[in-house]
Amino acid sequence: MLEAMGSLAAALATALGPRTLLLGAVAFLFFADFLKRRRQKNYPPGPPRLPFVGNFFHLDFKQLHLSLQRVAKKYGNMIRLEMGQYSTVLITGLPLIKEAFVHQGQNFVNRPVMPIHERVFNKNGLIMSNGQIWKEQRRFALTTLKNFGLGRKSLEERIQNEAHFLIQAIGEENGQPFDPHFKINNAVSNIICSITFGERFDYQDDQFQELLRLLDEAMCLQTSVWCHLYNLFPRIMTYLPGQHQTLFSKWEKLKVFVARVIENHKRDWNPAEARDFIDAYLKEMEKHKGNATSSFQEENLISSTLDLFIAGTETTSTTLRWGLLYMALYPEIQEKVQAEIDRVLGQSQQLSMAARECMPYTNAVIHEVQRMGNIVPLNVPREVTVDTTLGGYHLPKGCMVLTNLTALHRDPAEWATPDTFNPEHFLEDGQFKKREAFLPFSVGKRNCLGEQLARTELFLFFTSLVQKFTFRPPNSEKLSLNFRMSLTLSPVSHCLCAVPRT
Repeated sequence: MLEAMGSLAAALATALGPRTLLLGAVAFLFFADFLKRRRQKNYPPGPPRLPFVGNFFHLDFKQLHLSLQRVAKKYGNMIRLEMGQYSTVLITGLPLIKEAFVHQGQNFVNRPVMPIHERVFNKNGLIMSNGQIWKEQRRFALTTLKNFGLGRKSLEERIQNEAHFLIQAIGEENGQPFDPHFKINNAVSNIICSITFGERFDYQDDQFQELLRLLDEAMCLQTSVWCHLYNLFPRIMTYLPGQHQTLFSKWEKLKVFVARVIENHKRDWNPAEARDFIDAYLKEMEKHKGNATSSFQEENLISSTLDLFIAGTETTSTTLRWGLLYMALYPEIQEKVQAEIDRVLGQSQQLSMAARECMPYTNAVIHEVQRMGNIVPLNVPREVTVDTTLGGYHLPKGCMVLTNLTALHRDPAEWATPDTFNPEHFLEDGQFKKREAFLPFSVGKRNCLGEQLARTELFLFFTSLVQKFTFRPPNSEKLSLNFRMSLTLSPVSHCLCAVPRT
C-alpha cells in the first residue's frame, strides 16, 4: 500500500513538475489559512490581515502601545489582531477590563505560552506559568515573602537602610550631573535580593553591575522585531542569527548566576533555619522529594527566583526614575512635595510608612508618576482558558488578551487633564483619593504578586530622596519625556543633578 502511494506521488511529481507542485502547495496553504479564519464567528473587528503573518506589518514595535492605540481608536474597545498562528484581542476601557479579569476572572487566568518564554523558562516560574505549577509557586512565594517581612516593620527597615545607602551614593556626585539608572536599579534590586539571596550588593560590585546590565539588555531585546519573528516562526528562527540569539545568551547568563547562588546555598544549608527564599524553597523541595507530580523542582526554583529578581528590580526602579525625572521637569511640584515633607518630618527625621497618611500630596505625586510613566502599557498578557463571550463578542479558548492600560490611564472621561502631569488627579479637598481607573498593578487573580512591596518601596525611596535632594536638569542637557521601549517603558538615558538641600 505504502509503495503504491509512493509510486503515485512520484508519478504526479514527474507529470506536473516541481513548479506546479510548489504553486499548488502555496495555494493549498492560502486556502487552509482562509478556512481557518472563516470559521471564527462573532469575533471582534480589526484591521485586514495577511496570510501567515496576520497583522505583523500593522504594528510599530518601537512604540507598540501607541500603534495599538491608533488601531483601537479606529475599530473600538475590542479589537482583533492576528500574529501568525496567534489570535490576540486588545480590550480597552474599565468596564471591559473588570468584566474580564474580575467577574470572569477564571476564564482569563492563564498566561499565553509564547515560544520565547517556553525556550527561556520552559513553562516554569511565577509570571508565565499556568495551572497547578502557577498555583503552587504563587502560593509558596506569597507565604515565603510574608515570612521574610512583607507587610511588616522588618522589611520597612530594610528599605529605610537601603535608602540611606542610595542617598550616600547620590551625595557623592556633589550636585554634578549623573545618570541615576543603575544606582536606583541597584538600590531597588537589593531589597528583593535580601529576600531571595539573603544579601545585598554594593553599588561598586562589578559582578552585580554586570548582572543588572544583562537584565536591562534582555528586557530591551525581548521587544525587538527579531524576537517577534521568533514567536511567529520558531522552527525557522532557531537556525538563523539575530538579536533573538543574543537574548537567549543573556537569559542563560542570568540563569547561571541564579544557579550558582543556589549551589552556594546548598553547601551550608540548614533546613531548621531558613535565611531567605532559596533556603525556604530547598526545604520545600525536600518535603516533596520523590513526588513526580510536584512542581517544587530545581528548574522551577531557578525560574521563580529569577522572576522575583526581575519583577522586584525592573518595575519599581523604572517608576522611581520617572519620578525623579518628573521632579526635575516640574520644579514647582517638587517644591510642594518638599514643603509637605518638611512640615511632617523635617529634613532629618527618617521616613516611615506611618507618615504616608499625613502626606497626601506626596502620595498623589507618586500615583501620578505611575499613571504618566505607564511602564507596563499593555499589562502582562492573559490567555482565554475556555470559549468565552466578552463585550458581546466570542473569544475562543487559547486567544491572547492584551489590556490597553495606556488608554485607561489617559482616558479624558476619567482624568481631568489626561496628558498632563497633575497630582490633583489623586486629591479631593486636600486628601488623597483612590481612583478605580488606576490599575498599574493589574487586577484579578493574576494581579502583581509584589504590589505591597512595590508601594512601600516607591513611597520610602522617593520621599527619602526628595527629602535630601532637589533634582534639577543639568545646564548642558535638555531633559525630555521620551521613552525607551522594552518589556517596560523607561525614560531614555539622561543625567540629573541632585543638589543637597542642606
